[in-house]
Amino acid sequence: MPEQLGSLHKAGSTKMTQTIITTAGIDTSKAKLDVAVHDRSERWQVANALPGWRALAANLSKAGVTRVGIEATGGYERGVVEYLRKAGFTVLVLQPTQVKAFGRVHLRRAKNDALDAFLIAACTATLDQPKTAPDPRLAQLAGYLTFLEQIEEDIARHKTRLEHIDEPGLRRIVNSDIVRLKARRAAQIRDIAKRLRASDDLAMRLNLVLSIPGIGERTALALLIRMPELGQVSREEAAALAGLAPFDDDSGKHKGLRRIAGGRSRLRRSLFAAALPAAFRWNKALVALYARLTAAGKAHTAALIACARKLLIYANTVVQRGTPWTEKAA
Repeated sequence: MPEQLGSLHKAGSTKMTQTIITTAGIDTSKAKLDVAVHDRSERWQVANALPGWRALAANLSKAGVTRVGIEATGGYERGVVEYLRKAGFTVLVLQPTQVKAFGRVHLRRAKNDALDAFLIAACTATLDQPKTAPDPRLAQLAGYLTFLEQIEEDIARHKTRLEHIDEPGLRRIVNSDIVRLKARRAAQIRDIAKRLRASDDLAMRLNLVLSIPGIGERTALALLIRMPELGQVSREEAAALAGLAPFDDDSGKHKGLRRIAGGRSRLRRSLFAAALPAAFRWNKALVALYARLTAAGKAHTAALIACARKLLIYANTVVQRGTPWTEKAA
């Protein structure tokens, strides 16, 4: 299997340089890490804990590996990613859909942890170097933001539950839980903002994004933390990263509907939540855009997606320019 996957892409040389980069892939689970070196038979397994990470870094260095690919696995990968980056390795966190699509292209059907590690290594070897270096400060804040999002999901579940409860005593219990969760949500937002504002450059970025009408503190935090590339990529790249870029669906005479797909779902949900009130009240440019699109026959959802995309583009622009948003910037 290593030889088969190795033939897919030789030694992980980048498109930008002739320098040979040795690449490894890591398949992650809660308890262990399966590791494989691209285009070689070398593989090993370590515990997904600090002693295992130390052994992993030593083994990777010994094998001459400088670039590591690891599949996002619900957070189990965060500790080892942070450790390897601090140790000087370039670590690419791959989305499961990337690895799955790569396997399909190369007709890879067999599956176990060791084979997955070889597949991740081969997939990583084909990818370009990341344009922006990961910011460890934002990576740490992402955990706090995820906790905030989980609180919001709990609030939504309690509200749904309330719709099906008639007994007054039970309704009081659920309403009490909602009040408690809302207070925790507000406290969490304040805490994340305080942590972010502890760094002058991040505080400046936050103020720039907050200058955009329709973007409040909750959305601004999501934009900065979920998209560290903000201000360093083009508007098209930003939209694609968030899964807000419309893709064609044409073939021959068939002209399909433009659809959005992929991207960072948590960030996209935050933008949708902000786009609705912004397009109806807070942002004049978006109010005009929504009215124009719906008058032209666009569905509410399609118009809302366009408004969410515009909010993201505005945020990317103000951070890129380093100046607050103005009506002219629309």
